[in-house]
Amino acid sequence: MNALLNAKRAYASAKAPTRTPKDLEFEAIARITHRMINASKKGRTGFSALAEAVHENRKLWQIFQTDIISSDNGLPEDLKEQILYLAAFTNQYTSKVLSRKAGVGPLVEINTAIMRGLRSGAS
Repeated sequence: MNALLNAKRAYASAKAPTRTPKDLEFEAIARITHRMINASKKGRTGFSALAEAVHENRKLWQIFQTDIISSDNGLPEDLKEQILYLAAFTNQYTSKVLSRKAGVGPLVEINTAIMRGLRSGAS
């Protein structure tokens, strides 16, 4: 009986779905976006959580930017340019959110659009 249970456990992980890079990107963006939304709903009392979430979002977009400019990146040039523009906008806009001069809405909208693109199968 123990051998059967051990075999089931060993093969259970093999049956788990394999996550693609797009899945991982989606999950990271979704997690951070959710944190930004929840923190912004708390108003002034949630500002430290919001600051942490938008900072993480900025770091994620810096990672995307680094990946896009890599010579190994096979995305079409026009898509690369659009992502680089969004990364630059996100960086600048995050500063406005952190200085309490802007709300988080545009960052959430950008992330949501990217998640839609990842789910629709866009390259």
